[in-house]
Parts: sequence; C-alpha cells; structure tokens
Amino acid sequence: MAKIVSIHSFRGGTGKSNTSANVAALLALQNKRVGVIDTDIQSPGIHVLFGLDESHMGHSLNDYLWGKCTISETAHDVTDNLGVVTPGKVFLIPSSIKAGEIARVLREGYDVGLLNDGFHDLINVLQLDVLVIDTHPGLNEETLLSIAISDALAIILRPDQQDYQGTAVTVEVARKLDVPNMMLVVNKLPSVFDPKEVKARVEKTYRCDVAAVLPHSDEMMALASSGIFSLRYPDHPIADGYRQIVARIGVK
Repeated sequence: MAKIVSIHSFRGGTGKSNTSANVAALLALQNKRVGVIDTDIQSPGIHVLFGLDESHMGHSLNDYLWGKCTISETAHDVTDNLGVVTPGKVFLIPSSIKAGEIARVLREGYDVGLLNDGFHDLINVLQLDVLVIDTHPGLNEETLLSIAISDALAIILRPDQQDYQGTAVTVEVARKLDVPNMMLVVNKLPSVFDPKEVKARVEKTYRCDVAAVLPHSDEMMALASSGIFSLRYPDHPIADGYRQIVARIGVK
C-alpha cells in the first residue's frame, strides 16, 4: 500500500522543498515510484529543484483544481532530470508559477476536497509507492488535510525562536489529527551549536523524535536550488541527514 508523506514547516524558508525533493530522489534510488506534489500554490518553487522549466510545465495542479484536466495529466516524469541513473521513478505535480494564476488562487481559493481526491487518484493512476506532499507553510485548510491523511509527517524547523514557537503549535495539531509517524528535522544549524545537544533539547521540548539535524552548508547555498543536493554531494553530512529521514519514514 502506498504511503503519503507530508513535509511541512510553520514558516517559509526552512528548507521544506529541498527536503521534499531529496527525500523523493533518495526513495527513487531505492526503486520506488514516487510522486511529489507542490501544494504551496501561493509560492511554488520545487519545480526548480527538478529542472522543470516553466515553458515545459504544461498542465499544473492549478489546472486540475479548476477543472481543466485530470490530476494525472499534471504529472511530469522528471526522473531523467535527476542527473543519475535510478531504478525508480519521480513524478512531479507542480503548481503554476504564473502571477495571474497565483492571484486567482488568492482571490477565489479552490475546493480542498478535490485536492484530497487528487492525492488518491495520483497514487492509483501512477501506481505510486510513495506520495510526497510539499505543503504550504503554516496551518490552513489544505495543510490540515494533508497532515490528516498522512502516514508520515516531517516538520522542518530552524534553530530560531519563531520557528520553535510555531512548531509547538504544529506538533500539537498533528497529535490531535493522530498522525501515525511524526518526526522533526532541525535544518540550517550553525556550526557553533552541538548537533547532539540540539537534538536532545528539541526532542525533550516537543516530546517528538528528531529524525535528523542538518548543518548549515555553503555547498547548499552555492547549489542555489539548481539540483538535488544528496545526488550532487552524496558523501556530505546533509545527504546523510536526508537518508536518515528516509529511513525514519520507513517505506518498505
């Protein structure tokens, strides 16, 4: 049975999309068929990591939500864009980057129930092993839906007081929604901090396992979203961290 994995953060800029893309790519290396859906419709961007140019995007998630196409018609096979040979597959369902379509979402909204139907249709039509949902930051209707139907939830936070406070709210909401497998990921940790001490403190604060502590990285900054980090730098500590997240998700 396919697993639904949500990658979430309370605030933007935490590295949520990078985590989603790297988890998906590493699962494909394990011979899994993986779908990645960008539900951050107001500020989409994960398509950049997978090298999907706007001019070749074709249908987007927006088109499905507005009844212009089926959800499977929005899926783009980006496996060849990974830059490595992989036995699995990665299908990306991007959101539109067009200003007019983003404005329409902000103005009119969309049927969140249709989004839920789309998740399950994608799994069935594409025969997915895993569906990775790159969520919209914060807590809104579509994010709550994604969390509620997830088999696993990774909450990304930085060592920042605003992140700590917002993450506390997110963790409590996820507990009320009975997410079976919830984990935290501390990202962009400055070198002045001890990762083991931070892991222990965060686990004690939230009573939730920390799957990985990812250091701040100049290499990540230099890559500038132009590829999948764990495939470009497989021996880097951050790549090890992404593999720890994949292991914690527990896809068989």
